[in-house]
Amino acid sequence: MKSPYARLRYGCWAVNLSMSVVANLPPLLFSTFRSLYGLSFSSLGFLILINYLTQLGMDLLFSFFSHRFDLCKTVRSAPFFTITGLVLYLLAPAILPGREFYVLLLGTVIFSAAAGIAEALISPVIAAIPSENPQREMSRLHSVYAWGVVPVILLSALFLVVFQKEAWQWLVAFFLLVPLCAAVLLFRCPFPPMTKGERVSGVFRFMKNKRLWLCILLIFFGGAAECTMAQWASGYLEEALEIPKFWGDVLGVALFAVLLGLGRSLYAKKGKRIRPILLGGFFGAVFCYLLAAVSPFPALGLFACVLTGLFTSMLWPGNLIFSSEQFPRGGVVLFALMAAGGDLGASLVPQAVGMVTDLAAEIPAVCQWAAALSITPHQIGMKIGLILGMLFPLAGAILLLFFPSEKAPAENKSEAIPHSGIKKRSV
Repeated sequence: MKSPYARLRYGCWAVNLSMSVVANLPPLLFSTFRSLYGLSFSSLGFLILINYLTQLGMDLLFSFFSHRFDLCKTVRSAPFFTITGLVLYLLAPAILPGREFYVLLLGTVIFSAAAGIAEALISPVIAAIPSENPQREMSRLHSVYAWGVVPVILLSALFLVVFQKEAWQWLVAFFLLVPLCAAVLLFRCPFPPMTKGERVSGVFRFMKNKRLWLCILLIFFGGAAECTMAQWASGYLEEALEIPKFWGDVLGVALFAVLLGLGRSLYAKKGKRIRPILLGGFFGAVFCYLLAAVSPFPALGLFACVLTGLFTSMLWPGNLIFSSEQFPRGGVVLFALMAAGGDLGASLVPQAVGMVTDLAAEIPAVCQWAAALSITPHQIGMKIGLILGMLFPLAGAILLLFFPSEKAPAENKSEAIPHSGIKKRSV
């Protein structure tokens, strides 16, 4: 018998596909914006910062005030926010000629708000849909995002090569179809029984639990491990390994996303125990970061960057699964707090790697080392930056090794938030 929530499930998948568009399409257009509209690197970097800060703000909003929102209507609104933000991107040159940055900034805030809604609410919606294996449904949801990154990168790269950068608005118009499909799928479809989150006082009581903070720290390390390589792979392959940008994006970034989706899809089909998967993912990421940083061969460095996608594939959704096992009644508040932790890792650590890269390239000893190896100081700096990136999955592995043993579900009830998200249901 077909599930009454099948359309809702597809709608949630389409929302996650929309997230892959708004997370990856704007950075692919940055060089176009710079050449056509004279935007500085600082301005473009500020768009990335605003993207993550807006998502983090939405995560915190739903962490503390989810009880004030109609969760079904809020989820249905996400595709419309995405559409509005992308339309502003598309019309920026016509709305404010010569000051396109301000329209791009407003569009970024709006579609980043949609991404924040998706991060905080789509996972608990999927968790609330009756299923024989909720863990696999969660992994399948997050695999959709990873698979969505692949066509965004490949189609964008091919489009800009064939039609040139002046036609970039048609590319944005094409990707508008994704949130439009999400809006149609979510329109008037039934939602499973869900309750509003606990009031602020209850959230603060929940936040006193040390195990919760350990879970948040785990997803911080996991988000850092995944997103640092995702954001730096293109630049590292081009600058440090001297692989042409087009091939670096196609063979590096796109294949990274393929393995990211593959790992999540495999767990959705075969996975059972999440803790050993997380442990293997953290240690595997350590190995890949180290290999990418020290390898003298471009092909081996490329392989390490790509393989990182497989090992980090479950570090975000897997930690959501792991935390929901620790707090079965955590609900919307738990998922929102976990999303905030992941976003912090995904934003702060790549920025730190960039700062370390720049600082290292200015150290005289590093310059002498680079000269001895016949490479640039910036190339050495990027390798040092990846060494820094390696420390975060290492910290995640150590924390997971010493994580307190799981309690029985009955013992966890006293630690959960009463009526904090999803109604209790049997699986």
